[in-house]
Amino acid sequence: MMPIMLQSQNGPAPAPISLAQALDLARSKNPTLLAAQQHLSATRAAEVTAGLRQNPNVTLLGQDVTLPSDNPGNPYFYSANVSRLFERGHKRQWRLESARATTAVTTSQYEDQERQTLLNVKAAFTNMLLAKAALALAEENLAGYRNTVELNRERLRAGDMSATDFERIDLQLASFESDEDKARLNLLQTSDQLQVLLGVSRPDRAFDITGTLDPPALTATLDDLEQKALAARPDYRAAQESLSLARANVKVADSMGTTDPTIASEYERSGKDNTFGASLNIPLRIFDRNQGEKQRTRYEVESSRFAETAVRSQVISDVDQAWAAYGTSLTQARRYNSHYLGESQRVRDNLEFSYRHGGSTLLDYLDALRDYRQTHLDALNANAQVWLSIHQLSYAAATEILP
Repeated sequence: MMPIMLQSQNGPAPAPISLAQALDLARSKNPTLLAAQQHLSATRAAEVTAGLRQNPNVTLLGQDVTLPSDNPGNPYFYSANVSRLFERGHKRQWRLESARATTAVTTSQYEDQERQTLLNVKAAFTNMLLAKAALALAEENLAGYRNTVELNRERLRAGDMSATDFERIDLQLASFESDEDKARLNLLQTSDQLQVLLGVSRPDRAFDITGTLDPPALTATLDDLEQKALAARPDYRAAQESLSLARANVKVADSMGTTDPTIASEYERSGKDNTFGASLNIPLRIFDRNQGEKQRTRYEVESSRFAETAVRSQVISDVDQAWAAYGTSLTQARRYNSHYLGESQRVRDNLEFSYRHGGSTLLDYLDALRDYRQTHLDALNANAQVWLSIHQLSYAAATEILP
């Protein structure tokens, strides 16, 4: 198929891009993915905060420093106090583990968002290929029928046809012209939709893609794809990591129920006397031992476990449904490509020849043209549906299944 490009307004048209190039552009320029990448970086930065140790505190105090130093009844007074809270129960360790588990969940969620975006790009790319093929078909039909109109115009001029019969033929041209206009508009719209996904802020009318709608042959099996999906699906991995996060939060809640002592040392100078002291502050966890959080986090573990089971079942279901859709679409495409396309073309060619030689009526010929046009559009849609089902199957299995 020859590339069909919209008119360029900015000089030479850029080279058409392939599906692989479109996917690379989406990964690097899609603004939704770029925003998600920054969110992931922000989540990862929280690990730094979680791993920080408690800061020591320094307190400096001076009293009566402006009074005469020889007043024994009211001497000047200086003090310096250094204290630090010491965390017990491995709080920092479990806090850091929870932060890392959160990063792992967010990473998998980002990968799942990228998977969805790439599916949208593949679907938009296929729809644009379909729009290009539909426009080529509409232009072919329009050119063919215009040729028929011109041939009958010559018959009109030669007196072999009445003006009314010619106008009946000419009136049908509006339908072919309308089909071509709609196909061109559809190509423009699908081009814009794809460019938005590629991070283009202002769509370029010269943007073009290259590819084919011919259904490819697959070697994958259903069982193989199910196993690959369970190993590679980021949403299932996120569910597993959410369970790990819930378990880490249980450890954090347990550690928060332990007592954290504060140890302090103090130096004092009062007049000519120097003293040094130390203190130990231990909160008494009589009432609040973080019981609520301990209980809540354990319920969250059970909730996450059931959620993981639900996602696993959904993964298998997604693959099975996508596989069934692929089989159905492939059967339809093969039916059109192996039988109906050739048949519609033979009927059109035979009736066109017969009509031009007076053996068929205009209505018979027009019906053959409509059947040819609709059959070819149905075949194009069937081929496109095969590709869309392949993209959906790759999405469900989180694996590129094309050889």
